[in-house]
Amino acid sequence: MNSKTGKDSKLAEISKNNMLLFLEKKTDEYQNRVALGIKSAHGWNEFTYRGIGLLSRKIACYLIDNLQVEKGERLAILSESRPEFGAAVFASVMSGMTTVPLDIKLTISELKSILSNCEPTVIVVSNAFLKTARELQKEITSIKYIISFDETGCDSDVHSVPNFPNNYEGKWRRRSRKSTALIIYTSGTTGNPKGVEITFGNMLSQLNDMNFIKEIIFKNKHVSVLSILPMNHLFELTVGFSVFLSLGFSIYYTKSLNPKDITQIMKEKKVNFMIVVPAFLKLLKTGIEKQIKNSNKFTQVMFNFMFNLAKFIPFYSVRKLMFSKIHKGFGGEFKGCISGGAALDVNVGEFFERIGIRIYQGYGLSETSPVVCVNYDRKGDLSSIGRPFSSFESKIIPETGELWLRGPNVMKGYYKNPEMTAEVLDEDGWLHTGDIANFDKYGHLHITGRIKNMIVLSGGKKVFPEEVEAVLEQSEHFMEVCVFGAQRATGEKEGTEEIVAVIVPTEAYVEEINDDKLLVDNIRAEVKQLSNQLALYKRPVNIVVLKDPLPKTTTRKIKRRDVKELVANQL
Repeated sequence: MNSKTGKDSKLAEISKNNMLLFLEKKTDEYQNRVALGIKSAHGWNEFTYRGIGLLSRKIACYLIDNLQVEKGERLAILSESRPEFGAAVFASVMSGMTTVPLDIKLTISELKSILSNCEPTVIVVSNAFLKTARELQKEITSIKYIISFDETGCDSDVHSVPNFPNNYEGKWRRRSRKSTALIIYTSGTTGNPKGVEITFGNMLSQLNDMNFIKEIIFKNKHVSVLSILPMNHLFELTVGFSVFLSLGFSIYYTKSLNPKDITQIMKEKKVNFMIVVPAFLKLLKTGIEKQIKNSNKFTQVMFNFMFNLAKFIPFYSVRKLMFSKIHKGFGGEFKGCISGGAALDVNVGEFFERIGIRIYQGYGLSETSPVVCVNYDRKGDLSSIGRPFSSFESKIIPETGELWLRGPNVMKGYYKNPEMTAEVLDEDGWLHTGDIANFDKYGHLHITGRIKNMIVLSGGKKVFPEEVEAVLEQSEHFMEVCVFGAQRATGEKEGTEEIVAVIVPTEAYVEEINDDKLLVDNIRAEVKQLSNQLALYKRPVNIVVLKDPLPKTTTRKIKRRDVKELVANQL
């Protein structure tokens, strides 16, 4: 073994246990390669690995020297996806803080609930959310400092990153593998927010598990990635950001989700890969089909002929040639994507496979950091989510069919909530996922249902019925409220879940209105008004009004499943 190889091997071993050395190693390894980029009105703003490293150091120095943050304090980020977001995450690690990425679609009320729970010292924002940050600071006493990624003019109460001194050397604060790196909130309005604690050990294990992307899918070649998911989404933050950077990929962000803007970036940057949710794939498929439908008859006939023929051709390179016009629209270099966050529609997956774009269905939970498996060895079965990574132990509980998982990717627990943690994480370290699953003959997992009440929307957003119910129950006119997810039976979103709210008004309100149509109209209007406290994606789409009491257990708990069956013909 030569000295260089020995040094690299030793550093790699150390970095497995030390996130700071890991970041340093990757910065040195890929220093002049583009790490992160975003397109603005003035062109591309790109950061090399060395450049993002310097910006991270600059922010970290300011946190330590100027703001004098303490080890273990929380740093919240409220911003759209952009390169500076990543630098703030790295700076948080260097300064010994814990990062709390926030969903920009949440309301002030929801954000207050979350921040009251995690009590951050610093909130980092883009100028678009500066007003929100100021409102939050008035309510959340722990927030001492507001930092903006942008120039803020003469706002003396805001610390602007472009104005930070050019200090790049500091005494970085090392933390153990068991220390919390991230707190990811998956709900927020009930006064009992659920913050998933992800440790540095969780993250390092996930990075190790996801190495197959470069080795198996791309054969160790350089890869250009387009990021379209928000960085508060753990799937994006862990895989689409941390994993991809650890592999030396170049990541590009888009300010617009307009299909034309996305395809333009794919062409300009020769994008090879993406992390997506099933709803995006369905939208993309609809767009392609629309183009085919609007083309001449000959093109339609040829497409249908080749589409049927492609089923019998096992080579993706040949399929790509057969549908070269479509691939040219994506820049000509697009290889495929990992789909996660919700169940993949097999028909959608099959469509892209036929035209030469590989779709790898993944599965995970926030509580598992988040990816458990990715079906890159699918044995011809797109419905499978693949084998659990080798770092996981897994088992199916015979009595319930529930999937249990154990391993270094499993969360530390729910922040400040030992009772809720104990409900899903037992004393032997097994995470009770709430998902019903089975293994096929290849050892691949198939998720067949959910024990939990959680609603998973088409874009991968997760909504807890109890959270919505808590808001709607504020009405003095509502005697009973039941919220659940129901699959759409028709339309473009067929098969995806949408939120349904079933309302039983008080007898007094029924008598006061004394008109069935007006009663329904008033209740729907009130539901919509109350729902303004919720993020847009959490608001009920279907509102059903019933006069009779809802079915209940002997302990007076509403039987959600029975209610769903009761109103099925009205959805």
